[in-house]
Amino acid sequence: MKKTIYVPLAVDVLHSAHVNLLKIASKYGYVIVGLLTDKAISEYKRIPMLNFQERYKIVSSLKFVDQIVEQDQWDYTINIKKYKPNYFLHGDDWKKGIQKTLRKKVTKTLKDINCKLIEIPYTKNISSSEIKSKIEKAGINSENRISILKRLMSSKPIVKVLESHNSLTGLIIENTKLIKNKNINEFDAMWSSSLTDSATKGKPDNSSVDFSSRIISLNDMLDVTTKPLIFDADNGGQIEHIAYLIRSLERSGVSAIIMEDKTGLKKNSLFANQKDAKQATISSFSKKIKKVINSRKNTDFLVIARIESFILNKNIKDALKRANAYSKAGADAILIHSKEKNTKQIFSFAKEFKKSKYFKPMVAVPSTYSQVKEQELIKNGFKIVIYANHLLRAAYPAMENAAKSILINERSYQLEKKIIPIREIINLIKER
Repeated sequence: MKKTIYVPLAVDVLHSAHVNLLKIASKYGYVIVGLLTDKAISEYKRIPMLNFQERYKIVSSLKFVDQIVEQDQWDYTINIKKYKPNYFLHGDDWKKGIQKTLRKKVTKTLKDINCKLIEIPYTKNISSSEIKSKIEKAGINSENRISILKRLMSSKPIVKVLESHNSLTGLIIENTKLIKNKNINEFDAMWSSSLTDSATKGKPDNSSVDFSSRIISLNDMLDVTTKPLIFDADNGGQIEHIAYLIRSLERSGVSAIIMEDKTGLKKNSLFANQKDAKQATISSFSKKIKKVINSRKNTDFLVIARIESFILNKNIKDALKRANAYSKAGADAILIHSKEKNTKQIFSFAKEFKKSKYFKPMVAVPSTYSQVKEQELIKNGFKIVIYANHLLRAAYPAMENAAKSILINERSYQLEKKIIPIREIINLIKER
């Protein structure tokens, strides 16, 4: 009986080192490629530009591959125990860095099933991550960018989104990451907020900054970043104009639109006084959702319905009725909004909505209930968390204090140790 060799691969970008690995593997027998899914890849790095099905087609065309199986977790030991290969092949680059712990676990499992480990020397000057980075710097295709958010929702326990109000904050979101629990932890997407867009232009948050102006700003962000972007569209504007808005957003590479079910002149939901605010009828808002669905060219462009029932002091019954109706109308996700300081409202809603046959993934915006942990949101069925205004809120007091320091001291010397060197800003903005 022919011996088997198991080779786990992500294939972010297919290159000669992958082909070399598979060529070597074929000398040992029947080659089984454990192709990592988006979910598995997301456990230790950003998901690839190509989805699993596209990567499967590429790998299946290679002559050294006999079988492809789904590797749905970064932990290879599950498939090793299932397929019990005679050999396991991996590049020796996993001896250090984030994969070092995984190697230790895999090595133990291989001994348990009497499987031989084959480690191939790392091919110098060839790296999937580096090639991918160069491709992204050259400019990510808007079609691919649109689809990333939907893929993230399918592959990650929760999608982390942070507010970005200009290109510099977009670059901060793009580049900020840390190692936590032996995994890379980073923000997955950006949030283009009408509140922060208005504030940075010195205008009130009442739709005084029109969509065309906001799209110019977000295009600047999209020019220098690669992560998906969710657009805050307030109530979506006039239904007759929605098709043009969606066309512009898709052309730019935006992944999703969030519309709230209020009507008339916008009044920020966090204001205590909502006396003049009115909620749209279920029928009229459902028509807006259907208009977005019918206007989009890419089915991966998502429409997220934001329910304002709790903001307007209505009960959970009203919120659930709207959630079911908006879901039936075609909404891809439901944002249940609350300005309470605890999660009682949104978790009560989530508990009931999860029972509905019209259940859709839920979105949380914990601006007022900021004590909630992401694991709690996951446990209660939330798929996206949006930190909606935090970079702007962090920037304002820092800039104000800097301005005061210069006035007080009549020079900037006392400030220099509290601010970063200008070269760090320059290094963040790389030439393309």
